[in-house]
Amino acid sequence: MDRQHVVTALENALTDVLERPVTSLTGDVKLFADLHLDSTTMLEMLMFLEDSIGLVVDPEELDADDFVSVDTFTDFVLATRAEQVAA
Repeated sequence: MDRQHVVTALENALTDVLERPVTSLTGDVKLFADLHLDSTTMLEMLMFLEDSIGLVVDPEELDADDFVSVDTFTDFVLATRAEQVAA
């Protein structure tokens, strides 16, 4: 899985959760400030990603720094997926 695949999955998740088209995300887009996510929509987005790309996230291990921007979230997803594949 590469960065573009994650960004595309994120766009699909956000489109579903926010019930409006979300496209052409760039790395510097802030998830909370620019897209107006809150904790509930963030959890819904994570559940969508669990179903669509098989991302498995332990809620106890979530760190707010991973959800600052598209780039930080993409890094989080790629690191999480790498850990899951290695396990």
